[in-house]
Amino acid sequence: MRILGREPALWLNSLSGVLGLLVTFQVGGLDANEAGWIVASTSAVLGAIAAALTRPIAVQAFTTAVATIASAVAAFGYEAAPTHVAAINAAVLSVLMFLTRGQVTPAALPGRTAGPTSV
Repeated sequence: MRILGREPALWLNSLSGVLGLLVTFQVGGLDANEAGWIVASTSAVLGAIAAALTRPIAVQAFTTAVATIASAVAAFGYEAAPTHVAAINAAVLSVLMFLTRGQVTPAALPGRTAGPTSV
């Protein structure tokens, strides 16, 4: 399954990074606690969806867990500014996507093959 020619995991992780960027620029005037909850929960939810759409699940689940934990620790363990929380999340997601990209493939939809189709 592809969305505009790209794997769903790439889109979902990129969306999570963009949302983190919005928090970095403090769109909406969020305080540190609100920003931490938004970044950590967004990473967790979008990462879980991406894990469900890729095989093997473990690689994307690991990426999600690390990004979510890094965001949560930065937000709730160190009283970090919202900009730092979002920047940490974006950096972790970017590095892990780069390192794990070649090890995941989109999950095949029921009744369809996973490979490209000829037109």
